Amino acid sequence: MGKYLADKGKTVTGYYSQSYGNAAKAAEFTSTDCFRTMEELVALSDTLFIATPDGKIGAVWDCMKAMSLDGRIICHFSGSLSSDVFKGTDEKKAYGVSVHPMLAFRDRFSSYGQLENCFFTLEGHPYAVGQMEKLLEELGNPYCRIKAEDKAKYHCAASILSNDVVALLDMGFGLLGQCGFTEEEALYAAAALVRGNVENVLANGTLPSMTGPILRGDTVTVSKHLAALSGEEREIYRLLGKRLLRMAEERKGKEEAGALPEEGHYIEIKQVLNRRV
Repeated sequence: MGKYLADKGKTVTGYYSQSYGNAAKAAEFTSTDCFRTMEELVALSDTLFIATPDGKIGAVWDCMKAMSLDGRIICHFSGSLSSDVFKGTDEKKAYGVSVHPMLAFRDRFSSYGQLENCFFTLEGHPYAVGQMEKLLEELGNPYCRIKAEDKAKYHCAASILSNDVVALLDMGFGLLGQCGFTEEEALYAAAALVRGNVENVLANGTLPSMTGPILRGDTVTVSKHLAALSGEEREIYRLLGKRLLRMAEERKGKEEAGALPEEGHYIEIKQVLNRRV
């Protein structure tokens, strides 16, 4: 974030870290300063970004709130924690806010390039949220406000859309491996299929992008799939199949008559998916 802000012409004071070497590396990378004490950085800044692992944010705040913070915005980047972690901001005449970029950061020295079109969520004190909105508008980034009580569910959604998708892909690649594909062949063979599905969903939504045997009411194929699987993989397929079936029924209610199978086919698939082995 510091690199992104600096490259966009925003004034970044610099960095403080328990490891001075880490702060120095960040300062060099962003052409800013590094500080040996947190007090020095706090005194020179109007907005303070805590960019630590989630479990350390409260401890950093406990150190920071012993200092003079009049009028300062205190921000963290956690997706799961709300601004409630900044207890006592009113007494310190400070304003707490959480700002979360919906992006998987893989490398501290290159991921900043992806922030150009990144979507952000904001939650916290109205004043601080308003200031962050102004900043994001100047940067050209889209955003939305969420409630503090929704942070855990929001972060769960982001995790499903990111990490859980990777787990499903791993399952699919593993099944191809069992069919004799090398890892390289599996990746190459699935590339167009995976990209096409993701692009369709992002362009049109989930229901219009559905394909496959459950949407078609193909009970025989679904039964064959289940028979080819066992254990955890079978249970994953079964649970996802139930979700797909509900989606297919929802889509059927919106389609013209005859565009999708008769309801009886979906009832049969439901019975197959509910059948335990």
